[in-house]
Amino acid sequence: MQIDRLRRREFIGLLGGAAAWPLAAYAQQPDRMRRIGVLMDQALDDPDSSPRTAAFLGGLQQLGWTDGRNVRIDTRWSAGNADLQRRYAAELVALAPDVILATASPTVAALQAATRTVPIVFAHAADPVGAGFVDSLARPGGNTTGFILFEYGISPKWLELLKEFAPRVTRVAILRDPATAAGMGQFGAIQSVAPSFGVELRPVNARDPGEIERAITNFAVESNGGLIVTANPLAALHRGLITALAARHKLPAVYSNRSFVAASGLVSYGPDFIDQYRQAAGYIDRILKGEKPADLPVQAPTKYELVINLKTAKALGLDVPLTVRARADEVIE
Repeated sequence: MQIDRLRRREFIGLLGGAAAWPLAAYAQQPDRMRRIGVLMDQALDDPDSSPRTAAFLGGLQQLGWTDGRNVRIDTRWSAGNADLQRRYAAELVALAPDVILATASPTVAALQAATRTVPIVFAHAADPVGAGFVDSLARPGGNTTGFILFEYGISPKWLELLKEFAPRVTRVAILRDPATAAGMGQFGAIQSVAPSFGVELRPVNARDPGEIERAITNFAVESNGGLIVTANPLAALHRGLITALAARHKLPAVYSNRSFVAASGLVSYGPDFIDQYRQAAGYIDRILKGEKPADLPVQAPTKYELVINLKTAKALGLDVPLTVRARADEVIE
């Protein structure tokens, strides 16, 4: 009887040990591989693509996420093509990612059409409330949150900057996307201050290259003209054409981000996109750790940059005011 009791204890001990082994082995396993989708509105070979993706990946790495080690990142490049945006949005959702990074308003719209459950973080979107992406900035609701491109209060500053560079300007073409709430909002904000600067505004639609070229060429026939290019993905896609037209017609022009000035534009004032991609990595991290997009407020940019191209100013016969140059974050010689 004593032997039977000993054997029973040994048997129970063996069972306990066998049960413990899988638990111990499981505890030693690394965390499961997480998955992030990325839908870019740019082309892979766009000069802005590399620094933005590097900022995003660097931000993730600082937070402990490394592609191929504990996270897999699937990226699609839509190059501003609406058909590709819809197709790639469906592809990324089908991969069942934990979260998706959207890089501009058109990619957000495509992703929201494909899913209302997979979390979406946008690196920059113009007027996400007006576009219907979120319920409010403070309480986004739904599956989407992120960082706005700018606040409408920045738009009048573009006109102020244009008049500092070219005081004799009395006519200003405003290149905008008329199909978006942000396009109309930016135009309206500039329009509200135009009388105080003594200028007449002319809206220019940015739907396709032909329309852009015809409108700017026709506008430039009369003298004392200037150009403001509002923030929109279509303008960014055609920035080479737009800056070339401004140079050809001797139009002083103000742009919404640095990439235009790097492409020989005169001056830009707008958010630091690189910083916004780093911040987007922070929201991705928080969602991967369990927070919900609905609880993460949409944030405005924290860094703006003024960039001037002195070579272009010289070609236009403009003297850059010392007060403006002193405020510049970057001066391209």
